[in-house]
Amino acid sequence: MAGASVKVAVRVRPFNARELSHAATCVIQMQGPTTCIANPKQAKDAPKSFTFDYSYWSHTSVSDDPRFASQQQVYKDIGEEMLLHAFEGYNVCIFAYGQTGAGKSYTMMGKQEKDQRGIIPQLCEDLFRRVAEEASPSLSCSVEVSYMEIYCERVRDLLSPKSRGNLRVREHPIMGPYVEGLSKLAVTSFEDIADLMDCGNKARTVAATNMNETSSRSHAVFTIVFTQRRHDELTDLDAEKVSKISLVDLAGSERADSSGAKGTRLKEGANINKSLTTLGKVISALAEMQSNHKKRKSEFIPYRDSVLTWLLKENLGGNSRTAMIAALSPADINYEETLSTLRYADRAKQIRCNAIINEDPNARLIRELKEEVARLRDLLSAQGLSGACFSGRGRSRDLPINSPCPTQF
Repeated sequence: MAGASVKVAVRVRPFNARELSHAATCVIQMQGPTTCIANPKQAKDAPKSFTFDYSYWSHTSVSDDPRFASQQQVYKDIGEEMLLHAFEGYNVCIFAYGQTGAGKSYTMMGKQEKDQRGIIPQLCEDLFRRVAEEASPSLSCSVEVSYMEIYCERVRDLLSPKSRGNLRVREHPIMGPYVEGLSKLAVTSFEDIADLMDCGNKARTVAATNMNETSSRSHAVFTIVFTQRRHDELTDLDAEKVSKISLVDLAGSERADSSGAKGTRLKEGANINKSLTTLGKVISALAEMQSNHKKRKSEFIPYRDSVLTWLLKENLGGNSRTAMIAALSPADINYEETLSTLRYADRAKQIRCNAIINEDPNARLIRELKEEVARLRDLLSAQGLSGACFSGRGRSRDLPINSPCPTQF
């Protein structure tokens, strides 16, 4: 899976109360994976078109429109694929980006009602369901979770609310950036995760602005470390695969005049915009490096300019399978911000991550030997020869490892 592009989806929500009070009109149209946006001030101009992996139409209700994309549909397309990669042993990341009030938290976390749950709770429940389905005496799995917020460039542990201190970000030479002292709690069921998630969400910093009654004033990162240990009977060795699943609900970009931010809210907004601007610079630099690979190979990527981009370093341009969901407002009064989000998402499509399976040397050796045996067996079968040499049956298993097969040569 090395060199895979970041998967990008966009989703448009219904009008909110503020947009309805302004008698807003819809400037977004979607057809298949293509999203179009029309400039309300230039009606004669052709709409601008963008093509993504998925364009989700959630502007109308499911009863009124067969195109409606539900929470379950979004999870099925993006969440299920990323969970599959996690079981394969890859690091994965899903992050939501967009203007404040565009529907990021709804897409990622959702609401308590079963059909309203977002990607994070659905993925966690699916994880334990699949672990139960694949249970065997030779396989053991463990799950650990952590939950943090980045508020005004400071990291806070949401699973340890009493700890108000600023946690420090360090960088491991192999594993990459990590948060020193962050709680990592073992869980054995989805109910355990749901309880921790609920505690973390209550501790998260939110506030009301003119744009959003429950505006997230911080970036939230929910991390699952999923470890699979399998015992191989033939070699009597234990093989381990570890996947880090990062689920990120970013705070929304905002304009002070639109949000009515003052005092503390203004300071929060400035820090949010700073980190999102840095994220934009990182995405642009990575996209530029991909399009001009030979010319710009040594270009500097400003990961350390913000805590957010430093922590997402591996997910954006390193060892990870990554998906981005851009949340859109459909209203003409938010045209500039929505167009900016679409351009942002369009740049992210060009990023390629070099994901590798996270396994110990024993696991890699066993897997590669099995793949080589399968390849040689297929080669023999294609030539009409027996694969008994590689089946582990008969006299051949007692021969020296480099002896030719006596039945064929």
